[in-house]
Amino acid sequence: MKAAKISSTIAIIAAIVIVVNILSENYSFRFDLTEGREYTLSKATRNILKNLDKPVTVTAYFSKNLPPNIAGVSDNLKDMLIEYGNRSKGMVVYKFLNPNEKEQLEQEAVKNGIRPVMINVREKDQVKQQKAYLGAVVSVGDQKETIPFFQPGAAMEYSLSTAIKKLSVANKPAIALIQGHGEPAAYEISQVYTDLQILYNVESFKMSDTTVIPDKYKTIAIIRPNDTIPPKQLSELDNFLKRGGNIFLALNRVEGDFSTATGKTVHTGLEDWLMQKGLNISDNFVVDANCGSVNVQQQQGNFIMSTQIAFPYIPVISKFADNPVTKGLESVSLQFASPMTYSGDSTKKFIPLAFSSAKSGTIRAPLYFDIQKQWSDHDFPMSGLVVAGILEGKLAGATDSRIIVVSDGDFAVNGSERGNQLPPDNVSLAVNSIDWLSDETGLIDLRTKEVTSRPIKEMADGTKTFLKWLNFILPIVLIIFYGLVRMQINRNKRIKRMEVNYE
Repeated sequence: MKAAKISSTIAIIAAIVIVVNILSENYSFRFDLTEGREYTLSKATRNILKNLDKPVTVTAYFSKNLPPNIAGVSDNLKDMLIEYGNRSKGMVVYKFLNPNEKEQLEQEAVKNGIRPVMINVREKDQVKQQKAYLGAVVSVGDQKETIPFFQPGAAMEYSLSTAIKKLSVANKPAIALIQGHGEPAAYEISQVYTDLQILYNVESFKMSDTTVIPDKYKTIAIIRPNDTIPPKQLSELDNFLKRGGNIFLALNRVEGDFSTATGKTVHTGLEDWLMQKGLNISDNFVVDANCGSVNVQQQQGNFIMSTQIAFPYIPVISKFADNPVTKGLESVSLQFASPMTYSGDSTKKFIPLAFSSAKSGTIRAPLYFDIQKQWSDHDFPMSGLVVAGILEGKLAGATDSRIIVVSDGDFAVNGSERGNQLPPDNVSLAVNSIDWLSDETGLIDLRTKEVTSRPIKEMADGTKTFLKWLNFILPIVLIIFYGLVRMQINRNKRIKRMEVNYE
């Protein structure tokens, strides 16, 4: 009887295992308990995968035997590609290759634009450098896009989905860089231009009093105009908004001249145009205790010394609204920014995006920059001055449209000199803004979707020793306690059986 019961139990367990294995072949289940849902594919990615009409191949070039913190990137990528394959119904396939195994594979990886990085590896109590590959090539037919390096913790889904979309979308949306008023050319905003070209056709468009902004542009960008924009062209901007177009606007209301150490106001006509819509950008300089620095040359004897001095006229913005445009940004450096306020009617809405620090203030132009000035808290009586925002609603006519305004026209400009690099978040703010105005798929939400590292906090040596011995002794104590409890329970059972009165 007992043998039959055991046999039936084993048969049931075996049947359950077989059924689970069959189901797992056709269905996959994953629980994402991370704070930012880092391992859950976004709606934007799902839409891209759903609309694929050509197979996509992802060839991942990853070295093996890497340190755990780096090896995890390979596991995360593999899990994500499995999800991509399932969501695309097999349209996304992948393979992993180890370039360190064969010289041919290494040459293939380098030819495809994947460069090795040198990492430190501990082996037999010694630290040595190892060449590692952590990149991938996404290909659709004869076209391919290279992801040269997956930074641990970085936005992996954004890199993959952007590469797939770039290859699978035949006609990319067009964006206009407005010219004709002293704006920088495309090569002068090289970092922003390069990032935008991934998903858009970025074209220069010169405005005149007779031009009409073509309907093919959903978004236009006006960056650092220096000359006055005539009324007829401002009227054409309104016509563009009436058609539902969107505008990214980075303008200077004030500017500084380091050669004369003076600051002055700037008039382009855009400030009056915005004022008519309820947005006022004042002709004051924002000064901030959280600021960048400038090089000052000082004579000391026969030598000229170069010294870094904090310069409050270059605010470093680290406070941002919870908005897709600014999500994930940590530090944007502005040069000669101005505060903005809104006083429009209910047909429009203003959403502040970026703010000065808790110690900030304003100084009216024109002014003289006193480099030697000793700044104190009394010079920063204000807090949270708005330096960037979104103006949306019925801005011109009955159709809803949007304008993103940044009160520093130079924050996204590299300049004409090669090698002049902007802070990464400066580039992200400009690209995020144009993405948000132009792309309705939601890819912008992935740009700053990263795996958050939460290391164990530092603790005192005494606490570490206590926890170490607690981890060692506690399991032994629990086992002994469990054994004593079980022994007592069995003893009580024996006593109870002995006390039974048989009649």
